[in-house]
Amino acid sequence: MSAHVMPLQAPPPAHCFPADYAQGRARFLEAAIAAGATLTHHVLPGHRGRQGEELALDAALLPARADADGRAPLLIVSSGVHGVEGLCGSGCQQHLLHDAELLALAWARGVDVLMLHAINPHGFSHLRRGNEDNVDLNRNCIDFNASGVTPNPGYATLHPLLVPPSWPPAPEIARALNDTIHRLGVAAFRRAATAGQATHPDGLFHSGHAPSWSNRTVRSLLRAHGAQRTEVAWVDLHTGLGPRGHGEKIHAGRTEQADLMRGRRLWGADVVAAWEGQSASEQVRGPVVSCIYDECPQADVAAVALEFGTVPYDTFLDALRADQWLHNHPNAPADLAASIRQGMKDAFYVDADDWRGMVAAQARVAVLQACLGLGRR
Repeated sequence: MSAHVMPLQAPPPAHCFPADYAQGRARFLEAAIAAGATLTHHVLPGHRGRQGEELALDAALLPARADADGRAPLLIVSSGVHGVEGLCGSGCQQHLLHDAELLALAWARGVDVLMLHAINPHGFSHLRRGNEDNVDLNRNCIDFNASGVTPNPGYATLHPLLVPPSWPPAPEIARALNDTIHRLGVAAFRRAATAGQATHPDGLFHSGHAPSWSNRTVRSLLRAHGAQRTEVAWVDLHTGLGPRGHGEKIHAGRTEQADLMRGRRLWGADVVAAWEGQSASEQVRGPVVSCIYDECPQADVAAVALEFGTVPYDTFLDALRADQWLHNHPNAPADLAASIRQGMKDAFYVDADDWRGMVAAQARVAVLQACLGLGRR
């Protein structure tokens, strides 16, 4: 934070959360400029938002020193990997940018802060979890040339039940899905449904077959800002899973105990690992955060996905199923389409002041812990 530029008067958390992508982007840029950040804008080519607006991943760097040389510890705070979840992530980022005390602490401890706003701007604007190509970005960041996607034969059986030919699903589809869940068990069903799949581009949790625009853009930003770092911490903001308002700290680094321990040293013993069966999320291959290991191999990395709970799991899944059906049937009746989009918004963003206050406070704590753990003493 520049000594000559002060953030805007800090509003209460409830006022930081946007109604849509366009408002979120405008307010994020305003807050970042007021905080003295250096901004870069990465425009998604060939696509526009629901209001016809430009779509972009915006990066705001708050250096700890005016003569920053790219060697200080780096804290990344990212939003909108899963599009619609940017309603929460953008609000948290704006709240952080207005927090003069917290920004001053990062500056005093020598921690550079990089905020990545709307990693999936298309999904954010259109209230979808997937991107402009129906790709789940947290399944897309793999080496397609070396090993390709991980086979998930279980998804093929589930696909016609998860994404039925009509919405709402016919009674026989609902019964068949319930019977399948009972036969497989809840844990096995969730793994098959959500771990990622490459066989059905019109389905849920699709990995894609090549690096997405967001994947390539994030990698370029990591090379630009992280090439000389020896310490990097990353807080990736998500919503949808877990108890309402609770921020589960999910280890987002490699599936190695040393990496997990590094995360727990920063954020506490309640950092959970999906591969150990401790998380509300399934272990996936190809999350966006994993790009840091390819692009900044010299750095010690601690990474956490902060997952804020919203609605019960069945409601979360049904919202995704309906959204996928709508994506596959763009000429659906207007009232049904509007209802499905509202269902997506409600599943990933709780429009209540107490929820907004809880998530903003927990995001602040995660950033505070990272600054204290990374910074000079």
